[in-house]
Amino acid sequence: MSESVSTTRRQVLAGAGALGVSIAFAGNLSDLFAGTAAAQDLGHTGYGPLVPDPAGLLDLPKGFRYQVLSREGDPPPRSASLARGDPHRSGEGRVPSNHDGMAAFAGRSAGRHSGRVHLVRNHENRNTAKIPVPTVKGLTYDPAGKGGCTALTLDGGNNVLSERVAIAGTAVNCAGGPTPWGTWLTCQETEDKAGTNGYTKDHGFIFEVHPAAPPPRSASLARGDPHRSGAVPLTAMGRFQHEAIAVDPRRGIVYETEDAFERPFGLFYRFLPDKPLRGLGSLRAGGRLQAMRVPGVPDLSSIRETDACFDGIEWVDVPDPLAAETPIRHQDFGPQGITHAQKLEGCYWGGTCVYFVSSFARSAEGSAADHYGQIWRYDPSARRLTLVIVFGPDTDVQLPGESPDNICLAPSGGLMVCEDGNGAQHVYRVTRRGEVYAMARGRQNTGSPEEPEWGEFAGVTFSPDGRTMYVNCYTPGTTFAVTGPWRRQ
Repeated sequence: MSESVSTTRRQVLAGAGALGVSIAFAGNLSDLFAGTAAAQDLGHTGYGPLVPDPAGLLDLPKGFRYQVLSREGDPPPRSASLARGDPHRSGEGRVPSNHDGMAAFAGRSAGRHSGRVHLVRNHENRNTAKIPVPTVKGLTYDPAGKGGCTALTLDGGNNVLSERVAIAGTAVNCAGGPTPWGTWLTCQETEDKAGTNGYTKDHGFIFEVHPAAPPPRSASLARGDPHRSGAVPLTAMGRFQHEAIAVDPRRGIVYETEDAFERPFGLFYRFLPDKPLRGLGSLRAGGRLQAMRVPGVPDLSSIRETDACFDGIEWVDVPDPLAAETPIRHQDFGPQGITHAQKLEGCYWGGTCVYFVSSFARSAEGSAADHYGQIWRYDPSARRLTLVIVFGPDTDVQLPGESPDNICLAPSGGLMVCEDGNGAQHVYRVTRRGEVYAMARGRQNTGSPEEPEWGEFAGVTFSPDGRTMYVNCYTPGTTFAVTGPWRRQ
């Protein structure tokens, strides 16, 4: 099986989609790449074919290697901080299940701490989770919730120095995103309220997580001050089935995707903070939540042509962000309605625009049309929405290109995309020139030899120096560090 992907065979990038990638992630390259053929044989592009892993975990191109940083069920790592009896630097129990969204942050750069990296990792645990996130005093929102985040501290060689709980007592922590001030926003992909599924508090919020250490333990925590506990829901940002976020680093606006499981499908939101870009805790000051309306387009799945462009995008105030009685996507947005989309997933800021993913749309489930994945670009300055990539529909599910999920920008430009579809699962790259090729393939078979199944990839991210790609296998929960001859732009 070829590990590179031909756009002619797969129709991964339709029409001008490849050119759209060039424009979107490499600045004003429309003239440079004008006339470049989108359909070409990419069988020899990228880093070469994937080499089968003798250990049966992760296939990579020749010259690349991986380290397993953490696997579900592992005991907490022994470290110097554990020897000192510091529970917040050592891990508080077995590594939880269902590894999902993740981001990497730079650690201290002086002396013996040079090259340290902090990874914050979501655990998309429901109440049926095999291994919950351990509850920790001061870091637990709802003791009945089994989700949350764990944080790993790595040295310059990607050795795990510590692994700990960063937040607990949440539920279905799917994706999220980093902030310009160096924190992680973890998103709950649920709308369950107190009294549902055993929960004692309402869920469906975003929480802010510090990657390096929990918030200071102080007298205010002893007094039960929730604003010092590290488990405070950012209620003004809405209560819905959150997926991912991206922050405009100039304006401080936070964009949010919603992965609703049934009609009406999710919305694309923006949050206008009252105190933007003020650092840790500033989002707790409140703000306005709005939903995107594309005039004349009630469902984004109906748009099929790459480079389809819509000006005059409108933002409508959400009537009840807390969804006290009615889920937001069911609320009344006026006679013109609001724009929905099925399976809104990854969200990322690049250059001057925000990009977001619709993993798929199925008319049989209520969408206006079918597709195997879209990537959209919204330009806030121009109030313009553009469809830059369409995946499928002529898709071989044994090859990459079906149901894109988490995304991030690669150090060499272009996109790294986690696949969440059927058959073999890949991390693949869409280059500035529109080339698409597999960068990794999961080999952990969770099915049987006769009917194999592979867990999706999630949380792809790069170290601050661009030399390591970190990525999760969702199940069995595994966090990898991938190093090799990465090309840099």
